[in-house]
Amino acid sequence: MYIMWHVCTISIYISRGPRRCLFRLLGHLLGPQNVGRTTSIDSHALFVSMPSLTKTLNASPESHGALKKTMKKLHYVLYSGKPIKLFYFIREFLKLLIPRVYYRKRLRKELDGWEDRADATYIAERVNYYCRLNEQTKLPSELIIHKKHPGYFYFLDKINRFRISTFHKAYYFDLWDVARYFPSDCRVCYIPGDVYFTPEHPALVKSRLLTSDNQNSVLLKLDKLRHFIFLNDSIEYVHKMDKAIFRGKIRSSRLREKFLHIYFGSSICDCGIVGSDQRFPAEWQVERKTIQEHLSYKFIIALEGNDVASNLKWVMSSNSIAVMTRPTCETWFMEGCLKPNYHYIEIRDDLSDLQEKLEYYASHIDEAHAIINHAHEYVAQFMDERRERLIQLLVMDKYLKIVNGDSGLANL
Repeated sequence: MYIMWHVCTISIYISRGPRRCLFRLLGHLLGPQNVGRTTSIDSHALFVSMPSLTKTLNASPESHGALKKTMKKLHYVLYSGKPIKLFYFIREFLKLLIPRVYYRKRLRKELDGWEDRADATYIAERVNYYCRLNEQTKLPSELIIHKKHPGYFYFLDKINRFRISTFHKAYYFDLWDVARYFPSDCRVCYIPGDVYFTPEHPALVKSRLLTSDNQNSVLLKLDKLRHFIFLNDSIEYVHKMDKAIFRGKIRSSRLREKFLHIYFGSSICDCGIVGSDQRFPAEWQVERKTIQEHLSYKFIIALEGNDVASNLKWVMSSNSIAVMTRPTCETWFMEGCLKPNYHYIEIRDDLSDLQEKLEYYASHIDEAHAIINHAHEYVAQFMDERRERLIQLLVMDKYLKIVNGDSGLANL
């Protein structure tokens, strides 16, 4: 009952608008002891209706600095241009209340007659692109639920045993968004997270290596709230700055680290890392920039991190141009199908030709516009949400029939 009360309260707040809702939620979640018994606060009340918080502020400079830092983070969450995770999780939690029998009955309706669609050939090509398995490959009977690779979770069991607490919530909800349509006793191999190795067994993954022997990596649209952001950019290319921008985390990416070593402080690129990381120079750590602030630049650097560059989708939907090395990994976005200097500006792996490429496309406006138009055309294929769901269901259908020993494969 306590959890349901919180969910209901939060759901009511959502109807009042996302940004104002966030401030109200802050009051709700902090509790009356921290907000002067105020449970409904807006951005103004956040500063003037919290007697106990104001008292704390005046008590010490450290408290003031901590709150200022917190408010800066909150401002970024509200205006970054990225979806607010809280609302996504609330919606997905509420969807769990719908009985699975509803989705099981809808599966036949979703799949029936897709072969008669005008775009059936295109759909079949994408399904077979994501799932390159063509022969029966039964999963081993052993049960595996542990970290097999450093930092990676390896799950091999029945679908319904992958719990919300097993891994990050986003990967639970994104898998369950498709898996709920299928029998819960089907066995799967699921490796959530950033994957840049080829699994030993056929596995459902978010990302895979761009190699010829990657058939054991079956792609689903995972971590989509973070990766699949598309924009309507109102700033024309010619009105943007003749400069590149990079903001991101380095983590284990040697490519990003190399880029910062070469171009930090240069006149051609506004670059830096976000978040604290003591492995790198303190001067590299700069203020975050919102997506809207990125759009003031003609060129946006999209370098691979642990796997793909997560900003590539929204960059390609904008009127700026993605600048990157040739991809080595791909996701549901099919980065392996992108053409260099057609969908994006390609730079060498040693990053040495960045200035040459930026100067060329800053002065050759028609060629720059052509790349932007091609990028928009490529992104457009992912905009049909109903078709995207159908393709995901067909990928899962094909995968489950192959690894669970079904005698009939998907009719593709």
